Order: sequence, then C-alpha cells, then structure tokens
Amino acid sequence: MTSTFDLMQDGRASKIASRKFWIIAIIIGVLAFIIGILIGKYAACDTPSDAVIPEKDGVFLPGVPDAIIKEADLSIRDLLLSSIDSKNIETYLRALTEKPHIAGSPEDEDTVNYIKEFWENVGFDDVQTATYDILLSYPDKDNPNMIELLNENDEVIYQTPIEEDVLTPGKNNTEGIPPFNAYSPKGIVTGQLVYVNYGRVEDYIHLDSVGVNVSGCVAIARYGKIFRGSMVDIAQKHGVIGLIIYSDPADYAVPGEGVYPDAWWLPGSGAQRGTIFTGQGDPLTPGYPAISSAYRYEEDKVEPPLPKIPAHPIGYTVAEQLLVNLGGAAVVDKWKGDINITYRYGPGFLDDNWKVRMNISTQRARRNSSNVIGIIKGAVEPDRYVIFGNHRDAWVYGAIDPSSGTATMMETARAMAALVKSGKWRPRRTILFCSWGAEEYGLIGSTEWVEEYIKNLKERTIAYINVDISVEGTHSLRTLSVPLLYRAAYDAAKLVENPNATEIAAGRKTVYDTWLLNRPWKINGEMYGTPEMKAMGSGSDYAPMIQRAGISTVDFGYSYNEHGYNVSGYPLYHSQYETFYAVKNLVDPEFKYHQAVARVSAEMARNLADSLILPLNVSDYAWNMENLRISLDSDYGAYLRGNISNYDDLQMVIKELGAEASRFQEKVKTINKNDPLLTRMVNDQLMLFEKSFLDPAGLPGRHLKKHMIMAESSTDSYSGSSFPGLVDLLFEIDKATDTNARWDQIRQHFSVILFTIQSAASTLRDVTLFHY
Repeated sequence: MTSTFDLMQDGRASKIASRKFWIIAIIIGVLAFIIGILIGKYAACDTPSDAVIPEKDGVFLPGVPDAIIKEADLSIRDLLLSSIDSKNIETYLRALTEKPHIAGSPEDEDTVNYIKEFWENVGFDDVQTATYDILLSYPDKDNPNMIELLNENDEVIYQTPIEEDVLTPGKNNTEGIPPFNAYSPKGIVTGQLVYVNYGRVEDYIHLDSVGVNVSGCVAIARYGKIFRGSMVDIAQKHGVIGLIIYSDPADYAVPGEGVYPDAWWLPGSGAQRGTIFTGQGDPLTPGYPAISSAYRYEEDKVEPPLPKIPAHPIGYTVAEQLLVNLGGAAVVDKWKGDINITYRYGPGFLDDNWKVRMNISTQRARRNSSNVIGIIKGAVEPDRYVIFGNHRDAWVYGAIDPSSGTATMMETARAMAALVKSGKWRPRRTILFCSWGAEEYGLIGSTEWVEEYIKNLKERTIAYINVDISVEGTHSLRTLSVPLLYRAAYDAAKLVENPNATEIAAGRKTVYDTWLLNRPWKINGEMYGTPEMKAMGSGSDYAPMIQRAGISTVDFGYSYNEHGYNVSGYPLYHSQYETFYAVKNLVDPEFKYHQAVARVSAEMARNLADSLILPLNVSDYAWNMENLRISLDSDYGAYLRGNISNYDDLQMVIKELGAEASRFQEKVKTINKNDPLLTRMVNDQLMLFEKSFLDPAGLPGRHLKKHMIMAESSTDSYSGSSFPGLVDLLFEIDKATDTNARWDQIRQHFSVILFTIQSAASTLRDVTLFHY
C-alpha cells in the first residue's frame, strides 16, 4: 500500500522533471531563433561571412550596396563629352534629309524604322514604338491649291505657281508636298483683298482706326511676330473669309546679301508651310490618347475648333503680284516691307472690278504616326526618368527643323549607350530617348504619349530635355527653360568647349562664355550677370510635358544674332530649301555647333540622371516669379489694385515661397547623404515641385493648360506668358460684353494663383509640417 508520503515524493519528482524539460525546450528555442536570424541575415542579403560593415553617419542598411549612396563618377563626364563626334552627326543628317518625310507618309515610316534600328544597334536596353491613329491634313496633288486674280469678267489674269522653284544643287525636281497650311478647310472664296500686316490683334485695331473694314474680305498677312494659327484665329474673329500668308523680304532676307542657294536668306519663291490648328495633340481626341479605345469627336465639334476659313502660304515674288495691284491708302511706315512696291491697305485693287479667289483643296485624313522610344535603364532608381526628345517629321527635307536636332540626339544616344555597353557606366536613373511623330501638326506624337502614360510620367519624371532645332545659326546658344533647371543648364554650358575658334582666341573658351556675352539677361531694366533664359511657350514638344504632366523642361539650340538681323526666324524655315546642302554649305560646315549642342544636352542629361541629389534649384523659381510679378505690376498693377482688394497678397505669397525655398536649399546642403531614404525624400520634393504649380481645372478657357505660372500666350502660341490665365482675362477687358462678370473671373483666378503659390511652398517644408 502506497503511503501519503510516497505519493508526495513521486509528485515532487514529476514536477522537477517537467521543469527541466521546459527549461531545456526554451533554451533550444532561443538558440534556434538566433541561428535563424543569422541564417536569414547572411543568406537572404547575400552578405559575405567576412564582410566588414563600415561605420557611417545616419541610417545604414546592412546588405544595401554602396551604389545607393554613391556620388556620380565625374570621370564619366569627360569620356562622354569627348566621345561625341561631329562627323557622326553629319552622317546622320545626310541620311535623315535624303527624302521629304511629312508625318503620316511612307517616307516618315521609313524614318521610324531607321531610328528604331539605330536605337537597337547602339545597344539600348529596350526599344519601343507607340503608334497613334490621328487626324492629319494634306493638299490634293490632283487639284492643286491656287490663288488667282480675276478681272471684271471673272477671267484669271494671274495664278500662283503650284511649287517653289528648284534651286538646290543636285536636285532636278521637287519631291515634297507643295506649300500648304495644314488643317485649312477646303473650298473656294472670292472677295476684295486687304493687307493686315502681321495679322495681330493690334494690327486689326489699327485698321479700324484708319477706317478699313476687313469683314467679308480675303486678307493677306506677312509671316512673323506670332504663330500662323493665331493669325487665322484672329482673322476669323474679324470677319475675314480667307487668309493668304507670305514671307516678306523685310523679315526673311537682307538686301545685297543674296539668297539660297548662295546665301542663308529665303529666295522669292520660298513659302513657309505649317499647321494653323491652335490646339495640341490629335484634334479628335483632346485630353486622351488616340488609341483604339478612344472616343473621337466630329470635326465640327473639336475644341479648340479647327480653322473655319481657308489659308494658304506663298513666297514674296508671288505676293508682289497681288500687293502691287492693291488699292486704298498707303500704309504707315512700320507696316512697310521690303518688296519694291507701295504698300497699301486695300481693300480692293487699283481696278475696282478686280477680285482675288482662293481655291483650296487641302483635306483632312486619318493616318498612323509613331513615336520611337529608346531606353537606358537606371542602375539604382530605374523608376525615375530623364527624358531626351526631338521630333522626326518634317514639312519637306527638314534639315534644320527638326533633323539638326534628330542627328544631335542620335549622337548623344550613341555616346551614352556605348559607355553602358562597354561596362564603364550605367546611369543611376533611367534615360529615355524619344523620337516624336507628327510634331509639325501640333505636337501630336509627344502629346498623345504623355496623355497615354500621364500616370507614370507625372509621378516619376525628373526632367525633359528638348532639342528640336539644334542649329539655326552660329551666334550663341539659345535656351528656353523653367527656373528649376537654370543652374544645371549653366553648369553644362560651362563644361563644353566653344565651337568658335575666334571666340576661344578672345578668351571665351566655353559655350557659356559666348552665351553670356551675346545674350546677357536683362530683366525689368536690370542686368543679372547670367545668360538669358527664355520663357517656355508651346512651340515644341516640351509643351505637353510641362502643361499636362508638370515636368521641368529645357530646350537647347544654337541661334543667329537676333539683334544684328531683324528677322522673324531663320529664313529657310519650313520651305523646300531647308536642305542638307543649306546646313553643310551655309550654316555649320564642320558640324562643330551641332557637336556643342549635343555635348551641352548630353551633360545636362548625365547630371540629372547621375547626381545623388538632383541638380534642381527651387530658389530660382521664387526669384523668377518675383520678376514676373514686377513685370505684371508694371503692366497692370494700377488696374488690378483698383479691382482686386487683395492684389498685394501676390507679393506676400511670393516672398513666403522665397523664404521657404531658401530654407529648403539650406537643408539640402546639410543632408546626410548616407541615408538613402532621406536623399530619396528630398529628391522627390525637388522632382515634384514643378508639379505643384498645376491646377486640375486648367487655365480659364484652356482647361488642358494646367500650369498656373507658365504657359504660352493665348494670342500667340509661340511666346511664353507670365501668369497666363490672368493676362488672358485682362486682354481687351474693356471690350468685354459684361465687364463686371469678367472681373469676377479675374478675382476667382487670382485666388487660384495665390493658393497655388502657397501650396507649392508647403511642399518644401518638413514632410509632416502642413501648417505653421
């Protein structure tokens, strides 16, 4: 029989055994946990067992490669710049200009394949195409466009030639499409002729002041000063039934200096082709990509509307036949051109029974057009993009616009891809090289691509570099830029050797030196000691980047002396005479200036793609905005103060932005660069800053223009405008049908501007500090 004592002893032994078991189990579990951590650490992170973790300031993530916190290797910069070859650029340009290649043509498709094969052969990581079904416009070759003078019996006494004269050495026929204005409606209009100078708003005001009624007339205007589409739009609003646009020698030639093919100046038969649609992108799919699923508007419901009156371009020897017979009073001196005639207003001719007839056959057609995208994938931040772009289509041969830029971009791409292919370099961030289609019709290829990939591009793109016309002259670098990129552009130009030997001999060794000398920046009467930066209009593919996606943009090119020659653009622009011969013999024989542009833009791209901290400066934005405010105040200040009670708040919010920008720039200087999350955070603030000036509603009356500070003028798409929505609303306000309602619009938009600037400032603060 078991005693009570024995039972107690057996129970105690059992408890002791159980306790030992749990102690041993816990020890084994702890050891297993520690071993598991060590295995996970060294196996998952692939860190060698003998690795030494260096001591670093700030956050250090074991197993993360040094590349994530590594500064750019500047030795690559010298290799890149030295490898860009002017002879290669010449070779590419010769190939690109062998045939005319208007958008949507078989020849344009040939250039798509040429660029695609080139991208593949230089060794890009990927090459992609993006094709869009878009509305384009062409003349009917079987029924040519004509301008005719009719006598009292409606008999034709003069008829314009169909084509420009054949003048290029080595070319015996005209291969391209004859001169026309894209998107002109077809039709026949007949009426009295009236001369409207440059066809600007102020020109029609002058005509009204001298008693000339243009309503019901055919107008003739000279190219220059404003975008041709704006000329047509303004003419429509004044009751003009058709517009003839010619290139006057006062704007495109210099007496005594000769003309093409002996000189750079436009010959008398030269006519400037070009679109007259004032919108951007495919007209039928505004705001959305022209892909298979797109909804397409009817042509008469497009917004902004397609042109309603016919338009046609001619040369000045042709224009002379019309203008020499024009009646009416002689024009004021500033309206006179350089044709050897008496310039008269009209309307009508010296013979009251004569009329002018426009017979326009231009018709619209749906065609496919493609973009070609070459990709160098970033080694550390592949989800951050630097985009380099140029359009490919041309009205005829396009040796200057755009092929000088295409050839420049191709050589930049080749040089960068060669460094990657050799294993010497791979950029930190992804670089995209983009060959855009159908730019000449209204920035269509780039706009459709931005519309299709807006969600990606808006959040991931650092900057866009545009080289449309690489070289139109050899006087100086010419740059358009948003303020964030000013300093990066200056830094790039300072590193590139001057292509002009005479300038080097004078002590100006770099592109920057001559840029500063020949284009010093004068703002509101004050010299700033830096080269001039022009404002962004909408004359090229940078426009959808900044207006739709808020991407910081810059455009590079070498230009002529705008002060030495009173011309409205390089003379051969959009004519048949813009040939390889012209570039090689009359503009840049050794392609040294093309090489300089390639080097400046390549260094800009490398710096943006490689620098640990993005080379963007927010303080320059506040500085520039204050200059814009001073200019606005000079033009409209008294007017605005009398109608907007808080007008002076604009100066206050800009000052606050400047203070916030200064604090942010100081923080960037002292940032712990060994903390990859901190550098990423600061870089995102820099990258997204431009986007903070976008407003979802867009500008008043222009909802697809989202940038509240920078956009083109509504009366001239080529030129930039400060506070564009405000200036648009103020334009001719005294003629508004309801002035009070217009002022209400101005006050509402002014409040949006104030909010936008304040909101932009808030993005520069500590990321959890929403309000002071």
